[in-house]
Amino acid sequence: MARRFRGESDHKVDSKGRVSIPASFRRVIESCDPDWTDGLPPRLILVYGGATRDYIEGFTIEAMDEVDEKISKFPRGSAKRKAMERLYSAQSSEIVVDDTGRIVLPAKLREKIGLDGLARFVSSGDTFEIWNPEAYDASIDALDEDGFDPDLDPSIYLDGDLG
Repeated sequence: MARRFRGESDHKVDSKGRVSIPASFRRVIESCDPDWTDGLPPRLILVYGGATRDYIEGFTIEAMDEVDEKISKFPRGSAKRKAMERLYSAQSSEIVVDDTGRIVLPAKLREKIGLDGLARFVSSGDTFEIWNPEAYDASIDALDEDGFDPDLDPSIYLDGDLG
């Protein structure tokens, strides 16, 4: 199993869209890029598509290879395959991490999620998400509406849904 992302943190986005990736996230990105060696920039995939997404999803190369493999199992030309290819292939960008640990978020991606000055990086298992901090906070507040009971210890959900 590939290494997992952990934690969340806010990072300044400059006027050119440059933002530092959390150091612990960079270690996962490096370890999950089969072409990465010391001295080369690690690569990742940013998926920005999907009308209902309020965030950009970051995939390691290995995680995206798994997604591509799943997509290829759908019949060629099927509606599901086309939809998945559009989301994960067409509406994505391969990005390299520079030697200072930064990436450049293109204006199109920043505009889609309303990034202006600050980005919140949030771990999500084998992927991570980049959010406008206010939108992320609102998404946390909405967890109650999704059946998550804030009065219960969340560890009970690890054994299956009780609702």
